[in-house]
Amino acid sequence: MSANPVAAPHPVDAKLPALKLATSGLQHVAAMYAGVVAPPLIVGAAAGLSGTDLAFLTGACLFTAGLATFLQTIGFWKIGARLPFVNGVTFAGVAPMTAIVAASHDRSDALPVIFGAVMVAGVLGFLAAPFFCKAVRFFPPVVTGSVITLIGVSLLPVAFGWAQGPDPAAHDYGSVKYLGLAAATLVIVLLLRRFTRGFVKQIAVLLGLIAGTLVAIPFGVTDFAPVADADVVGFPTPFHFGAPQFHLAAILSMCVVMVVSMTESTADMLALGEIVERPADERTIAAGLRADTLGTAISPLFNGFMCSAFAQNIGLVAMTRVRSRFVVAAGGGFLVLMGLCPMAASLIAVVPPPVLGGAGVVLFGSVAASGIQTLARAGLDRDNNVLIVAVSLAVGIIPITAPDFYHAFPQTVRIVLDSGISTGCVAAVLLNLVFNHLGRGGQARDVTHPMEAGEEMAAGH
Repeated sequence: MSANPVAAPHPVDAKLPALKLATSGLQHVAAMYAGVVAPPLIVGAAAGLSGTDLAFLTGACLFTAGLATFLQTIGFWKIGARLPFVNGVTFAGVAPMTAIVAASHDRSDALPVIFGAVMVAGVLGFLAAPFFCKAVRFFPPVVTGSVITLIGVSLLPVAFGWAQGPDPAAHDYGSVKYLGLAAATLVIVLLLRRFTRGFVKQIAVLLGLIAGTLVAIPFGVTDFAPVADADVVGFPTPFHFGAPQFHLAAILSMCVVMVVSMTESTADMLALGEIVERPADERTIAAGLRADTLGTAISPLFNGFMCSAFAQNIGLVAMTRVRSRFVVAAGGGFLVLMGLCPMAASLIAVVPPPVLGGAGVVLFGSVAASGIQTLARAGLDRDNNVLIVAVSLAVGIIPITAPDFYHAFPQTVRIVLDSGISTGCVAAVLLNLVFNHLGRGGQARDVTHPMEAGEEMAAGH
């Protein structure tokens, strides 16, 4: 009698050939590079760092993003979601970190204060992860679909900003030249996705970024100076900017960011679980949050900032259908290499922002499309669910369409309100509780339009 065949591993656990592993991992790095380097550039400039120190801070954030990605994809013990989940510096911390810089009497003390606050927030978040993960029961498809859609919609303005050029203050920002390069990159990616197959189709975004960069050279948009000026080897020396300092106000502000980050990471894990067909349960979310928060706690040791999930890479997984977590782990390896080799990091920096913007339209739009697919299974023939989707999307889109909508609120509150993903997620969870769990919400009759009279109104007539 022949032995039973060994079951094939889940695509998430599949180990791919070396070439495919490397190129697909590099594609993930290209998709998230701009998001990783933007926060240290902004905060470092606010702190008055020299060009050398600014390059050092950026490399440190790349290095710590790679470490956090290893924790998330490979993991150990009860740490790591073990999903194709990229981690990097969260943009949610930029506003409070620049506020800490502004409040510092001596700007040279600002970074040690930030690092101390980030370390405490990471430790507290790690301890809270087992309790925070229990929120997964409040994320049925009507909630997860709304949040996934919001993730994609919230990221699209980033792509549109990239498409307009590298400097919003420049006279040619949004010029035909920049928009044309973005459009050309978009067309290249679409053509590759339409007319190629197999491996080439899966790395269409990476090939599109390379082709778009080559097209940009005659227009003088591609800058190779960072490669020429970069050092070959550089290690993020621990506590390069000084020993961490612990100030209560700074710690409180970064703890608020930690809560926002954990909320977004929970939503991202649920979204990614749907896309890779391995739904994220409480255990997975707890392990993922531990990886996020542990990565955050150790990041300041190497001069990095708070780490969180990168939603833009979820779009890449959704589009390419390459679901192996080892691909993302390879991307983490490239991030570590870039942190140790500034010259390697500068190669990605050569890609012009308009080229990134053209590819970003596909990536971020794919996330929104995945959310719509989830909503299709959410029972939208019920008025309750339609209202949940309608209001949560509207609340989540406010920071995108009206960035100054919450200008009268305190800065600590705006950290939460200015994140459309967080506000939309909270709104969806609360509305789902009110309409589908409290009182008679779970027994409401099905209707075909959100404005149609519900059960109680019909009885009144």
